Amino acid sequence: MSIQFFCSYLNSDVELTNERELHITEKHPDLGRGYQQLIADTLLDPNEVRCDVRFENTILLSRWYPNIRKGRYIVVAVVTDTVPEERNWIVTAYLTLKITQGEVIWTRN
Repeated sequence: MSIQFFCSYLNSDVELTNERELHITEKHPDLGRGYQQLIADTLLDPNEVRCDVRFENTILLSRWYPNIRKGRYIVVAVVTDTVPEERNWIVTAYLTLKITQGEVIWTRN
């Protein structure tokens, strides 16, 4: 079973599988209990989108949250597969003070 979130940048649903959800809760527990809402809000209304230069077909959507630990970005990494069918899925999500990886491909005006 998986959860679907709408991504405004992709104009498509993005899947969070149980396996990836387990990864996020185990490797990035600092996101806290409300992590699903943070992911949903970041995908719906990102501040910036970057192309991940390390992993093909991966974008990094980020949003600034001033009320999380005195200010942090939430970054959601989304992979787009085309084989065997088109599918957008979340590989990870995490908190960071600044975003250093990837090339900016879109910024909110």
